[in-house]
Amino acid sequence: MATNIPETPAGYDQTRIFERPDGFYWQDKETDRLSGPFPTLWEAVQDMEYSAESDYEPGESLAEVESELGISDWSDPDTGLPAEETHHFEDH
Repeated sequence: MATNIPETPAGYDQTRIFERPDGFYWQDKETDRLSGPFPTLWEAVQDMEYSAESDYEPGESLAEVESELGISDWSDPDTGLPAEETHHFEDH
């Protein structure tokens, strides 16, 4: 039975996938970042695709990410939900 091996899309020319005895790895050619091992080629491709689409930057705090997404940095004390599109003034 033939195994269907996924092809790497052309948009991922900045990465490469290779196999070692302990599994599959992918490497970003620009940063030399190595990710793996993955038990299958498919899992390595999936991780590579996820990582390429993510805007996550290591060291970024939850508050920074929420700010970029437009999520309010305080919660409504009555509902416990983020207080979107309102102004909050804290008394000190």
